[in-house]
Amino acid sequence: MKPWLLKLMLIPALCFVPFVLRAQAPPGPIPPQPSGPARTAPNIKVRSVLVNTPVTVRDKKGEMVNTLEQSDFRVSDNGVTQTIRHFNLGGDPISLVVVVETSWRIGPILPQIRKTGILISQTVVGPTGEAAVVGFDDRVRTLLDFTNDSDVMEQTMNGLQKGSAGSRLFDAMSRAVAMLSARPEVSETDLGKRRVMLIIGEAHDSGSEEQLGEVLRRAQLANITIYAVGVSGVKADLKRKPDDKAPPSPTPDGTFEGPPPPGTTTQEAAISGTPLEGVVALAAWVVSHAKDSVTSRQLEIAAAATGGEHVFAWKSRTLEQVLDDMGGELHSQYTLSYIPKGDVTNGYHQITVTIDRKNLSVRARPGYYIESPGS
Repeated sequence: MKPWLLKLMLIPALCFVPFVLRAQAPPGPIPPQPSGPARTAPNIKVRSVLVNTPVTVRDKKGEMVNTLEQSDFRVSDNGVTQTIRHFNLGGDPISLVVVVETSWRIGPILPQIRKTGILISQTVVGPTGEAAVVGFDDRVRTLLDFTNDSDVMEQTMNGLQKGSAGSRLFDAMSRAVAMLSARPEVSETDLGKRRVMLIIGEAHDSGSEEQLGEVLRRAQLANITIYAVGVSGVKADLKRKPDDKAPPSPTPDGTFEGPPPPGTTTQEAAISGTPLEGVVALAAWVVSHAKDSVTSRQLEIAAAATGGEHVFAWKSRTLEQVLDDMGGELHSQYTLSYIPKGDVTNGYHQITVTIDRKNLSVRARPGYYIESPGS
């Protein structure tokens, strides 16, 4: 057969193929045929919170008590007795962030702060811990990321430089919370580290974008304990040279912009010598009213809200003595961990720690706050 005749015979067949394919192709996606009633996977949200609380126990003389057992402790969360899942006495290593003020206001006492590097690394952090440094004035800077090298820690503290008149304390605390939250922590299964923040500075904030209550909420949920060493701008003023002039402070000291806790006046809550129980109650109020501004007693409130301690370094106690005592306490504390029983409800959760011994005082974190989703 001649080639041209073969091509002529194939033309009708090729033209017919698209019509066959088009007839066989389905008109669109074929929906699956239901074999029974339509089922939707349930949207189940389960929140599990691991709560770590350091517990400091002292006798009548103020001495640390380190002879207690797990069975001596009782822990409740909103009145519900909890099961202690992790128990230790001073043995858990520490992740520490030092939040240090470098503002112009404390310039004359900055030389004393520079000398604390070796004390912090040896006494507070200890041989198995790690530390980082955040400095603040009108800026917040990470001066040192986490390290277990005591020489590097000492060099960083020794190299602190006097900055501007600003004092973004709350923003610096927020930075420290974020850094600590990323570190592995102690749990019932993981051998992590206790998260601790050490603040050295004045109870004064100016220019921060963060609010104290919001920072403390995150610190509580991240199981961060805050220790604070208060240094005095007034003492710095006494040491300042007469020709050493400071720019004006943008906000007045000793003010309390938010509403006071129920039953107290603004000045009573912010300025007067409130007992420890009153400071703990004030701390719970600040965390529950996180949007309100607080510009007085911030360091006391932060320590009380997280189970730490605030000490004012002046008069009879030097900065070195205060840090030495804090290091001794940190490594003589009991660490208790639990997972709250039942559904973790929104709002403030009160933690109560008691012991089955008389004539002993107990200090622990007072609680934590759970925000509703989307708030």
